Amino acid sequence: MPFAHRFKPDKWYAHGLSVLVLVLLTSSVPALLIRSFLFQPFSIPSGSMVPTLQEGDHVFVSKFAYGYSRYSVPFTLLPIEGRMFGAEPKRGDVVVFKFPSDPSIDYIQRIVGLPGEKIQMVDGVLHINDVPVGLEDAGTFPYEEMSQPAKLQREALPGGVSHFVLDLADNSVGDNTRVFEVPEGHYFVLGDNRDNASDSRFTVGFVPYENLVGKAVRLFWNSKGTVYSSRQTLDGSAVE
Repeated sequence: MPFAHRFKPDKWYAHGLSVLVLVLLTSSVPALLIRSFLFQPFSIPSGSMVPTLQEGDHVFVSKFAYGYSRYSVPFTLLPIEGRMFGAEPKRGDVVVFKFPSDPSIDYIQRIVGLPGEKIQMVDGVLHINDVPVGLEDAGTFPYEEMSQPAKLQREALPGGVSHFVLDLADNSVGDNTRVFEVPEGHYFVLGDNRDNASDSRFTVGFVPYENLVGKAVRLFWNSKGTVYSSRQTLDGSAVE
């Protein structure tokens, strides 16, 4: 081009690399702020929360529901101890948390035990402070890993939260446990798929308050094409 030599950009934003950096900053910073402090999407890779959440589900997690800890922001950009603007989770909340033994791993399960409480499973029924929670049969659920449908049950937790759980087999390894005394500053979590979940009964143990990433609030997509319209709101109320 004959006039190319006459054009020499004198502004920093006229250079290609700088323009690229500007585009990345303007697009990624708002996204990082939203994911860190407001809502973050998570995918469900396993069946530990069936029937509430199924493989391929994608959920929005509220990052501000319980305040913020060092696990709220990626790349440890918030190096604090404990939580800022903390709020206590409620029994029945479906939460994303960092696996206590390896914080690089995210788990999603339901809080059933609060600090200071005694938790035990007796014949497949959850007991809180030696009192069994409400549990009634609610039909069957088509479970692809079994040749026949699984038993569907409705569990009613103290405080009014009602939700569905699966019972795949009688007398499974997690149906009868010792008494767990939840330490202060920790929570006891269970998967809704009671016979196919690694939760506080097993390797997860008690979940520290600061390990909570956020509260799952809405299911917005399933990558496997599974119908999710009746499961979109994760408010702890079972849907028929």
